[in-house]
Amino acid sequence: MHRFAIFTAGITLVLIVAGALVTSNDAGLSVPDWPTTFGSFYKMPQMVGGIKYEHGHRMVAEFVGLLTIVLAVWTWRVEKRRWLKLLGLAALGTVITQGILGGLTVLFFLPPAISSAHAAVAQTFFCIAVAIAVFTGRRWVEEQPRVELDVRRPTLFTLTLLSIFVLYVQLILGAMFRHNGLGWWPHVVHAGVVAIVLSWTAIRAISVYPNVEAVKRPAIAMLSLMVAQLCLGFLAFITRVMWGKDAAQPELPMVISTVVHVAVGALLLATTVVLAIQVWRHVPVSFEERVAGREQKAVAV
Repeated sequence: MHRFAIFTAGITLVLIVAGALVTSNDAGLSVPDWPTTFGSFYKMPQMVGGIKYEHGHRMVAEFVGLLTIVLAVWTWRVEKRRWLKLLGLAALGTVITQGILGGLTVLFFLPPAISSAHAAVAQTFFCIAVAIAVFTGRRWVEEQPRVELDVRRPTLFTLTLLSIFVLYVQLILGAMFRHNGLGWWPHVVHAGVVAIVLSWTAIRAISVYPNVEAVKRPAIAMLSLMVAQLCLGFLAFITRVMWGKDAAQPELPMVISTVVHVAVGALLLATTVVLAIQVWRHVPVSFEERVAGREQKAVAV
């Protein structure tokens, strides 16, 4: 099941790339109906022009939906951890929501709000799939957590949650910009906020917990992906806003830079979620404080 979860997460990343190809090539309404394709549920249209991006995206989405059904049923039948069973059902509910939002973007002619929600839910599902892959791995099941007490303020776990929040804000701002619902400057300005928060989080994790590999590894990966994402964001801005603003149709440099930017952004968000999970497991400051507080009350009584 662990390998199947990894495979599902990998195909989900392919789906995110396919969706980015649709947006970057302005192919969102190349197939003008939903849930059918040119009036049919099963006939393959001619894969030409924007149709190859839009219909190809739908085909990958259907495959991910099938994988998610299998994963949810498999998890429910063999897992003893009830919370992981519920996470499998959450993955299924998220992918259904994602499909409905994708259909609504077509039926309502690509409204920026729904299209941006479609992008945000897609990356949320990717994070859930990655989390299931982590929770079903042998390392998670068999290792003994190395618990460290975090006495700093704000706590590292708080910083990881803040990192996830600012990344979601950045994701929504970027999606609104790509779907012509917002200008470019909020996305660019907030990128500075993301850089500060993620650098703070990663440096804290690496410097304070260098011996906790489960925390250090995703922190290093998050920092590396953030640097790559900032460089790709600058490249995407150059090709889309400065060089391609007057282009009659999307040019190849614009498409490549934007698609890679979206893919690395998804990996960055998922890595930050993994970091938060590992910090919650290995640096459970809230639980330590709660126990200490109870002991102090008991002494006072």
